[in-house]
Amino acid sequence: MAKRTKIREILSSPEADYKVTVKGWVRSFRNNQFIALNDGSCMASVQVVIDLNTDENIVKKINNGASISVDGTVVVSQGKGQRVEVKADSVTILGECDPEKFPLQLKNKPSLEYLREIAHLRFRTNTFGAVFRVRHALAFAIHKFFNDRGFVYLHTPIVTASDAEGAGEMFRVTTLPMDNPPRNEAGEIDYKEDFFGRSTNLTVSGQLEAELGATALSEVYTFGPTFRAENSNTPRHLAEFWMIEPEVAFNDIVDNMDLAEDFIRYIIDHALTNCREDLDFLAQRLADEEKQKPQNERSEMGLIEKLQFVLNNRFERITYTDAINILLDSPAYKKKKFQFEVKWGIDLQSEHERYLVEKHFKKPVIVTGYPKDIKAFYMRMNDDGKTVAAMDILAPGIGEIVGGSQREERLDMLMKRMEEMHIPAEELYWYLDTRRFGTVPHAGFGLGFERIVLFVTGMTNIRDVIAFPRTPGNAEF
Repeated sequence: MAKRTKIREILSSPEADYKVTVKGWVRSFRNNQFIALNDGSCMASVQVVIDLNTDENIVKKINNGASISVDGTVVVSQGKGQRVEVKADSVTILGECDPEKFPLQLKNKPSLEYLREIAHLRFRTNTFGAVFRVRHALAFAIHKFFNDRGFVYLHTPIVTASDAEGAGEMFRVTTLPMDNPPRNEAGEIDYKEDFFGRSTNLTVSGQLEAELGATALSEVYTFGPTFRAENSNTPRHLAEFWMIEPEVAFNDIVDNMDLAEDFIRYIIDHALTNCREDLDFLAQRLADEEKQKPQNERSEMGLIEKLQFVLNNRFERITYTDAINILLDSPAYKKKKFQFEVKWGIDLQSEHERYLVEKHFKKPVIVTGYPKDIKAFYMRMNDDGKTVAAMDILAPGIGEIVGGSQREERLDMLMKRMEEMHIPAEELYWYLDTRRFGTVPHAGFGLGFERIVLFVTGMTNIRDVIAFPRTPGNAEF
């Protein structure tokens, strides 16, 4: 069997007049002679030209969606639109496709909503082929960024007995019979009889465990699936998503901001450098979508401009208090254009974050020094006793994209915060031990992977940047 040549290799090579075997899926077939064949290795399809005398039994099976193998010769194209094409010597049908039943027809441009219903087939569209090639490139860039800086990749548990965020919105993991679970003397479910001998959940974060690794290995990062049982059906929320969480011993909040800014720049630059064809396609798709909106709702920047905007501007760094004052003094606030209230102590909403980035500073912004009451127990208390050494990176078009902090390394301060927030110290004894035995200043942050894929691809719904989205009421495929 001849070795398959990827279509990307054919289209990127300056060579012609050589034999190849190409395999892929038919995107279109016209005049019983010209096949647009795509194998997913790149955005473009290669044109395959078959002989008009090809067996009729084969020709009638060359339908949109069918998979075929072609043996032939790469030649300089005689027509417009492509530099080279494949002149077929033989065509083999690998998998037939009924044109009447195939849900992806060129004549009907399916909506993104419809494509979510057939997520098992949407990879075959140009849009989702581009999205998932970009997603792959970003994942590779993340690992390369940390590897090149000496970080250790740590696989933290998916099943956990702790709630890192203290939010309580977790999926329970159990093998107990739901119809008749064992109960203790108080009538409560007896989790001592469960598989792990205690109540366990799917993790919302690998951060606490990453901190343990950082106190010995200095620099670690996690990159894995996390879960949140939040009953939210917005375009920005998923029940299952992937998180990147670096933790670095001896870093303070400034070091943390520097690392996060370098990280964001690096992975965006990698995508622009290595996925330009896909990003140009997605940029044009977004531009066409923007034209359908009213003038006052259109984005000021195209996709490529937005990504270059992040690369070309140093991130502005301001305190939360400064951010609130800017918002209170803004024309948008004075003209009552904000939907949510603005006052010191609130959790900034997306509209506030985007105003700071897109209207006021016109560059990405890092906000630090958030009120302690709206942040997690593990964030380091500032000297004012009111704020913590937290940081959020705000980006154009999406708002918060990274959240992190310097962690509270002082045992007494950490225990005081846990007591204030009713977090039982005995359940996190292992976390407190890192403060008892050789504690060090350390810091880290979290980046929701789907958030950065959403930002880089210009897609508007987070369900369109993960292969099979898990949302309330939906766990299909």
